[in-house]
Amino acid sequence: MQGDFITRIKSAYNQFTKTERKVADFVLDNPRRALFMSITDLAESCGVGDTSVFRFCKTLELNGYQEFKMLLSLSLNEGGDELDQFAGKNVTLNDTFEQVAQKVLNANVQTLNETYTLLDEEKFSKAMDLLNAAQSIYFFGVGGSMLTAMKAMNKFLRIEPKVRCLPDTHMQAMAASVMGPEDVAVLFSYSGATKDTIHVAELAKQAGATVICVTRFVKSPLTSFSDVTLLSGANEGPFQSGSTSAEISQMFLIDLMYTEYYRRYFKRCSRYNEKSTASVVEKLV
Repeated sequence: MQGDFITRIKSAYNQFTKTERKVADFVLDNPRRALFMSITDLAESCGVGDTSVFRFCKTLELNGYQEFKMLLSLSLNEGGDELDQFAGKNVTLNDTFEQVAQKVLNANVQTLNETYTLLDEEKFSKAMDLLNAAQSIYFFGVGGSMLTAMKAMNKFLRIEPKVRCLPDTHMQAMAASVMGPEDVAVLFSYSGATKDTIHVAELAKQAGATVICVTRFVKSPLTSFSDVTLLSGANEGPFQSGSTSAEISQMFLIDLMYTEYYRRYFKRCSRYNEKSTASVVEKLV
């Protein structure tokens, strides 16, 4: 099943349509670049639509774009599965513990620095204004991004009572469908290509709510529904789904959102913070 995926693309070349060949040509010429691109980024680089990239994957008898990236990643790493899990950190099985620790540290520091350079003050300020004006704020995510969404709610709940977070994807869909123009949905998704999250964004948008996306890519199926997009800076390989680097980049943005929100609306937030802190004092030893 795994095999040499690059060779597999070349072997299937005569089966591709004209637009699919544009995708194949780009991937064959830029395999490592394609590995860290969203489906929308790849489509734009090839001069085709998202559906053409999806059809390209179907012609290769793949389940979707994520399987394409997984097999491409395996094909680009000589060591196969064992080494591929370290993609982006340059860690090898022969490294000492000290070398591993240093490389992981460097990767996380690089992630924070890249996320910092991607900050857009105007968009960030707009996000703060939208959160302040909102009647209700919902944090959404799936899988590892669900944990990030819950952390965001847990942090903001200390200073803002109008925040919500629902762990079940069916409940997320229902909540999004009944949101209104006065509500804000904050969606976390590294890839911007998670079906459940895209569905929630679409429902929230149809309901008239404002959508803020925290994601890796400027353009993706998710950001097509976004009013404000905040970018994280971690390069996550297919076998690093939910990696610490990706989580750290999103947590940095959450911490910055929380701090800036608290600073801007200090008097109101400090009152809520005093109440929420007092509510759990008796639970501490």
